[in-house]
Amino acid sequence: MKIFHIPAFTDNYIWCIQKNNKLAVVDPGDSKELLNLIKDNDLILEDILVTHHHFDHTGGLEDLHKLVKGNIYGPEHSNKFINKFVSENDEIEVLGNKYKIFETPGHTLDHISYYSEDINSVFCGDTLFSGGCGRAFEGTFEQLHNSIQKLNGLPESTLIYAAHEYTVSNLQFAYSVHDDEIILENLNRSKKLLSEGNITLPTVLSLEKRINLFLLENRPEFAKAKSDLEWFTELREGKDSA
Repeated sequence: MKIFHIPAFTDNYIWCIQKNNKLAVVDPGDSKELLNLIKDNDLILEDILVTHHHFDHTGGLEDLHKLVKGNIYGPEHSNKFINKFVSENDEIEVLGNKYKIFETPGHTLDHISYYSEDINSVFCGDTLFSGGCGRAFEGTFEQLHNSIQKLNGLPESTLIYAAHEYTVSNLQFAYSVHDDEIILENLNRSKKLLSEGNITLPTVLSLEKRINLFLLENRPEFAKAKSDLEWFTELREGKDSA
């Protein structure tokens, strides 16, 4: 089994999970490259996993849904092509691996994440990024904070497959708030990766606990007296206006 990405739009990643000639995809915002991949490699599209309703995560469903042999999983009321609704603590099986569903609202109210202990990975859409987190477009800062702490409780070795390449801008903001050497080191590493045509994802939770201020485990001295939600809100508002 292998996991790889297809770039879409400006900075989206469509994650593809392949086992032999079978394929599952996460958040297909666009269909063109996926259709070419399936045709050129004679692949069978088994399942699609949707994290939330935004068009850059669902736009490809109209072209892809007729090819799906299994299910299109996602939160209820998110997209008309979803045929298997999932919610908190549901378990599904995709290409032989089990996934547990976490409701992770905040960015949107319907947002969910897919965690597989079998492959030590979480597909978290726009909830958690490397070095940052999603904006609270529909939910509250408290909801987003709670969702991120839910993901922060996963095993430290968990691979985080976020849906956007925001790492450099996230770490630039983080370093402006907290001039920690580990943040600067990973900012420079991320810039180098991108300059060489690579990507910065997936990341790993153990690293994020050190460089992602939104996980609240690495704080500047002045923030240590603030409550978790107070500091999270201050960070998110600061990033929103950066």
